[in-house]
Amino acid sequence: MTTSNTGPLAGIKIIDMSSVVLGPFATLILADLGAEVIKVETEVGDIMRHAGPAPHPGMGSIYTTLNGNKKSVCINAKTPAGKAELRALIAEADVFFHNVRMKGMERLGFAYEDVASIKSDIIYVHCAGYGKDGPYADLPAYDDLIQVASGFADMIRMRDGGPPSYMPSLVADKTVGLYAAYATMAALFHKERTGEGQFVQVPMFETFTFFHLMENLYGETWLPGNGHMAYSRSVNPNRKPYPTKDGYIGLVPYSDAQWQLFFDVGGKSEVFSDPRFSTYEARTANITELYGIIEEVAKTRTTAEWLEILHKLEIPAMAFKSNEEVLEDPHLKAVGFFQTLDHPLGAKYRTMRHPVHFSKTPAVERSHPPALGADTEIVLSALGLGAPLE
Repeated sequence: MTTSNTGPLAGIKIIDMSSVVLGPFATLILADLGAEVIKVETEVGDIMRHAGPAPHPGMGSIYTTLNGNKKSVCINAKTPAGKAELRALIAEADVFFHNVRMKGMERLGFAYEDVASIKSDIIYVHCAGYGKDGPYADLPAYDDLIQVASGFADMIRMRDGGPPSYMPSLVADKTVGLYAAYATMAALFHKERTGEGQFVQVPMFETFTFFHLMENLYGETWLPGNGHMAYSRSVNPNRKPYPTKDGYIGLVPYSDAQWQLFFDVGGKSEVFSDPRFSTYEARTANITELYGIIEEVAKTRTTAEWLEILHKLEIPAMAFKSNEEVLEDPHLKAVGFFQTLDHPLGAKYRTMRHPVHFSKTPAVERSHPPALGADTEIVLSALGLGAPLE
């Protein structure tokens, strides 16, 4: 933990009214990169404060991982005093960021036009559920709903048969959060060049569908389509960690040379001369049979034996690890990825370093995830305002 701010976004101030996962993940990235992020919460606080184990009330594990390097200010924007306080914060900000449904912000008096009248060059980032011009515009959106609506939950059905299923990760929230972070930075870049602020909407449904179908439009890309959607490798049930003599391994021979080497060391040199597997196109068309052969070969050695051979041959391979084993991964230890910090509330917590490296403007951990309202007094007093009124 350091008090210096060397991140590339140092000097940028963001008023963040987002909650749960999508918005906080986006503003976490911006905060890690040096932006001053002031998290505006009601007296109840972000619901994620109550998700997961916590040594102190309101400091749940998911909230903790999503809200480092931020300040917490309690404001009730439904009251006249709260509205005045929020306007004062906006007047000094570069970005106003939220994932509240727009009708709710209109009722509060903080739609884009309202905020632009306070700060004409404001960048107003709205993480919406659905784009403002479509019939779903006013519907609520959550990760599960977007996985269903985008066709992403259908990928499990296509691979495994049976009913559709959710990915066991908040993949839509986090993916769209990444888009929201880059959209904010792109708008900041435009403002730097022109002095103009703007309204930026990041619709969750459209954004995640864009992400999902990048490879999975597949047979519906060139028209007329053939009805075969989803990249054939992705939905093949045999695309999985392969069992070895003593565990599992992920291995991905990719070039023709790598495939030939793999089959040579696996005692099946003849496979690559089979026309079903001798070219990239043929391997893609016959991927089920190819994965089956890989599984047969993988079982002939231990994981360690395979890694020694494949790494020497520069064939991509990694040992399977459980989530618990990842915490002890030697590479992550060497790069200092996981850190143990002492929170001012009196407990230790594990955090992850920002993964992107900047040679001139490195991201740093400057402050702990804040307790609810921890910065209210100091932030508002700096604006000449007293504590917020209920």
